[in-house]
Amino acid sequence: MAKRDYYTVLDVAKGASEADIKQAYRRLAMKHHPDRNPDDKGAEDKFKEIKEAYEVLSDASKRAIYDQQGHAGLEGGRASGGGHPGEGFSDIFGDVFGDIFGGGRGGGGGRSQVFRGADLQYNLELDLNQAVFGTTVEIDIPKLCECETCKGSGAAKGSNPSTCETCNGIGQVRVTQGFFQLQQPCPRCRGSGKIVKNPCDTCLGQGRVRRTKKLSVKVPPGVDNGDRIRLGAEGEAGRNGGPPGDLYVEVRVREHAIFERDGENLSCDIPVSFATAVLGGTVIVPTLDGQVALKIPAETQSGRVFRLRDKGVKPVRGSVRGDLFCKVMVETPVKLTSEQRDLLKKFDESLRGDEKAHSPREESFFEGVRKFFANAGGGK
Repeated sequence: MAKRDYYTVLDVAKGASEADIKQAYRRLAMKHHPDRNPDDKGAEDKFKEIKEAYEVLSDASKRAIYDQQGHAGLEGGRASGGGHPGEGFSDIFGDVFGDIFGGGRGGGGGRSQVFRGADLQYNLELDLNQAVFGTTVEIDIPKLCECETCKGSGAAKGSNPSTCETCNGIGQVRVTQGFFQLQQPCPRCRGSGKIVKNPCDTCLGQGRVRRTKKLSVKVPPGVDNGDRIRLGAEGEAGRNGGPPGDLYVEVRVREHAIFERDGENLSCDIPVSFATAVLGGTVIVPTLDGQVALKIPAETQSGRVFRLRDKGVKPVRGSVRGDLFCKVMVETPVKLTSEQRDLLKKFDESLRGDEKAHSPREESFFEGVRKFFANAGGGK
């Protein structure tokens, strides 16, 4: 039986664009697909004819030969339009469902499944100084690495994996479920497209072995809790020739004995003696850069905060260094001798009678208490 003109089969003009040809194919394939026409015995032949026409006209090189020489020019070189009637049906929905359905342009199948290696995470604990100024640390990472004996092939020395006979090396098989045709990994080769008949003694045919690798991690200055450092291609090795994953080093900063960090700023409590708070003086304050002298004015109250500029942290994503906030904590004398107690009592007695001048906070506090109870009593 003579073949019909492919342009006539798809009902398009000879100068039709690639998009017009694809649209016509989808429309006709949907209309004549055998699963949609179970009572039409000629539906399968029509669908094969449509598919064959599309395979030629959607391929630029085949179309050029066909336009010049007709069917005769493609004899022996064109792809067969036969096979299962469901082949190529995925082109109807290709843009929507992609890899869900089997087939593709030109009736091609899938490809062997290549898997990227898994990403790994490592929690790195640092001291505050290391986080603020940066450091370089050595870490040990247990992971799946490419087998050095077989170079990841899984085959023993002197042998190579053979093509899987179930999927013919494609790595995927088609499963028909009613109206649809699904594509899934080959159960025999697990998507690799290869079968290892003589496995490597080192990795037992897996292509990967677990070992510990020592890595050097450069920590930039200013990192904080939760920051992550990415080491590209230092994750687990891929499968079937896939690329390795990445390693993410997550920073955990240990608590410091003196300082607390809040972004780019630091804070600390500074103990000050009762006499220094009253009379004034100078105390030595520690910073990450060394010690500095902090002047305490006379009559400084407990809880007052002093700010030391540029003594904080320069964040990893910023250009301005933070500050150090020092909170004065007036210490109450302990373990007094009898003489010291007597002196303190005399000192306290000398202040009585003029509390407003010597204890402004105490006076304002008790005045507030009196007003509170007066208002409470009036409300009953």
